[in-house]
Amino acid sequence: MKNALSLRWSYLKLNSMWRWHCLISVWGNMASDLKLQWYPMDEIIKPAVKKYSKLFILKKIKLKYEPIENKILTDEKWLGLVVEQILSNALKYTNEGTISIYLEPKKENVLVIEDTGIGIWQEDLPRVFEKGFTGYNGRTDKKSTGIGLYLCKSIVDKLNHRIYISSEVSKGTKIFLNLNRDDFRLE
Repeated sequence: MKNALSLRWSYLKLNSMWRWHCLISVWGNMASDLKLQWYPMDEIIKPAVKKYSKLFILKKIKLKYEPIENKILTDEKWLGLVVEQILSNALKYTNEGTISIYLEPKKENVLVIEDTGIGIWQEDLPRVFEKGFTGYNGRTDKKSTGIGLYLCKSIVDKLNHRIYISSEVSKGTKIFLNLNRDDFRLE
């Protein structure tokens, strides 16, 4: 069981690293790669959940997810990468419990991905989106690069969405994706 989990995790990490490497190579031209359309949120969330479904099973992590029918104006590929990275982090830092995906109550189009993992130290929270920052958990885990959340923030900013985080050590982390849009500007 542990070997299967390790193999699956290694495969997904290599696959993700290769995909991120390819995407970083077109990073400077991201604006020319954007395909903005209206998408149901489920069309972006479900493939990411499916990608990590075996890890949910192997780690015995419960997934709480109700279909979300809201439509958002975004780029499916780029936002999908963000959701994948957030789920990957949630699975990496959650040893037992639940990962929940839902809309923030009373806030239109604010997607929340919440875990019951190890949480992030309060003094690390202001820096989690900085390039190369791994924080206490990353230094302890020694598997973090400090690039995942940095790229998520960069992508979200280019899509004119917003990302923010709250966390408590030993209780878990919530990532908020505000998918409402201000006026869009191509750079």
